[in-house]
Parts: sequence; structure tokens; C-alpha cells
Amino acid sequence: MSGRFVLVCFGGVEYVESHEVVMLALAVGILVTGIGSAVFAADSTDPTGTWKWSVTYNNQTREMTLQLKLVDGKLTGAVPGRDGKDTPITDATCKDGQVKFTVVREREGRKMTAKYQGKVSGDTIKGTIERERDGKPVETKWEAKRAK
Repeated sequence: MSGRFVLVCFGGVEYVESHEVVMLALAVGILVTGIGSAVFAADSTDPTGTWKWSVTYNNQTREMTLQLKLVDGKLTGAVPGRDGKDTPITDATCKDGQVKFTVVREREGRKMTAKYQGKVSGDTIKGTIERERDGKPVETKWEAKRAK
């Protein structure tokens, strides 16, 4: 490419050399690629949405649902209960796609606490759930998929 080109911009019309056009096109391409990558990276670790997974206990499988919302760095959410009431999550954090929260349920006058932690990657959260069973800590693996 050689010669001069007319560049029309907000400030008016300028004449530029062909190598300047190539450099400008490269700079715009790099800027657009960088912005697109940053947006994708942010979206791939955002936990906002409805998450589903299965739990099997005493030969019974139960489908679980979790609703999460991340706004201005604050994570909130709830787990629907059998009685139709939502149990809000507490102690919730989200940093760099790592989510942590606690769910406290009460049944027959007993409080049951489950501490969740996991890494968000696209439409999957993988991590662990810590709870107490018969006075002993139990840790199980947890993998939830974002509902579409």
C-alpha cells in the first residue's frame, strides 16, 4: 500500500500516509479484541443465575436449585425449600469466580448448616459442601449447572 488516504474524523478531514492507516487499523483491532476478551472473562465467572444439581442420600435423589445474583461485588441468593419458602444464603462472597456462602435450614427444631464453596467456570460451579452429620464434619463434592 502506498499513497495518501483521506481520514474523516470528528475534528474534520486529514490526509494520512498509507502506513499510518495500517497502524491505526492495528490499534483499533487490538483495542476491540482486548475489550471483547475482558467482557468474556467477566461473564465466564459471573455466578448470577439459577443453578441446579442432584443430591443422593439414603437411596433418594433430590433435585436442588440455587438462585444467585452478583451486583456491585455483593453476592446474594436463596435455596428454595420443600415447604415452598426460600432460604436465603448468608456469609456470601464472590471473588475472581470463587463463590462461598452458607445455607442454614431448620427442621424439627434442629438447625442444619451447609457451607458451600466453588469455582465458577462458564455454566458450571465445582466445589465442596461442608456440613455436620452425627456430630462429625462431612465434606462432599458439589457440581451445579446453570439453568438455561
